[in-house]
Amino acid sequence: MEEIQEKIAALAESIAEQHGIRVYDVEIVGNARNPFVRVYLDKEEGVSLDECAKFSRSLSALIDVEDPIPTAFVLEVSSPGLDRQLKKLRHYEQSKGKLAKVVLKKKSADGQNVLIGRIMDVQGDMITLITGDEQKLFLPFDAISRARLEIELK
Repeated sequence: MEEIQEKIAALAESIAEQHGIRVYDVEIVGNARNPFVRVYLDKEEGVSLDECAKFSRSLSALIDVEDPIPTAFVLEVSSPGLDRQLKKLRHYEQSKGKLAKVVLKKKSADGQNVLIGRIMDVQGDMITLITGDEQKLFLPFDAISRARLEIELK
């Protein structure tokens, strides 16, 4: 499935620029007989439903031609949402200055493994997070189990 996911991501990225958007993430869920392909799109001012529909039609046609999936599949194209998951280092880089909830693989010295803080910087594979009590934390990317942005109401 990972190889198919990479092929679909490459196809999606090959047409993203002509649509004026970027591919945030691609995932395949379900099983090999009934795969469900999700493509998340993003741009600074957000993506509209119309942009998702146009991109979906273009990507679907391209997938039909290139045929990276040997079975029938369901294609879903959408925005990653305000509370998007942060799965890759580039997701953290794109989210500098935003509030995130980070779950660590292991508990820290003070017994916590869930942190909420603002992403301040990304250097190499190290993410700098400032917590609510102004504590500056340096988190290695591989120490993070999962993370997502927190919705902030202003």
